[in-house]
Amino acid sequence: MALTPSNDFPKGTIAPDFTLFDTISEKAMSLQELKGERGTVIFFICNHCPFVIHVNKELVHLAKDYASRGFSFIAISSNDVDNYPMDSPELMKKLAIEEHYPFPYLYDETQEVAKEYDAACTPDIYVFDNNLKSIYHGQLDDSRPGNGIPVTGKDIRRVLEVMLSNRLYNGVPKPSMGCNIKWK
Repeated sequence: MALTPSNDFPKGTIAPDFTLFDTISEKAMSLQELKGERGTVIFFICNHCPFVIHVNKELVHLAKDYASRGFSFIAISSNDVDNYPMDSPELMKKLAIEEHYPFPYLYDETQEVAKEYDAACTPDIYVFDNNLKSIYHGQLDDSRPGNGIPVTGKDIRRVLEVMLSNRLYNGVPKPSMGCNIKWK
């Protein structure tokens, strides 16, 4: 496990478009059909990363708390499944069902989407406004496996609450930290 921080993704950048296979519904889904009325949260995750396992339940809570308020949530796995078979689409679906994901879990087989987003780690979290303009790219909260800090999602929740109050988020995000994306 190589501890990797997220790369810079400038505020105001338009979300790169994509259409990917959703392992849960087993259908292709596009960003345009999945985007939220108020905003969209995209996170690059995978099945086996201890940093993702550590925050999985909070990702589910976050989506359940904000989906009815106009935000959509999209999970994407871009890992090389030849060398990391535990991240295969079949096992992605199994995990999504076990964890009760209320969002699609998309498979980025070519890794092109991860490259377009300059994703580096799992979890790598992006928040976009209703026009798919980047508002935030950074950590979920200060919790990491073994550091004793509870997982609350406070950093993302703060961004979403600011968006709900029709204000601009001006905070300085801390980079996300996790396992590196497993490139082919």
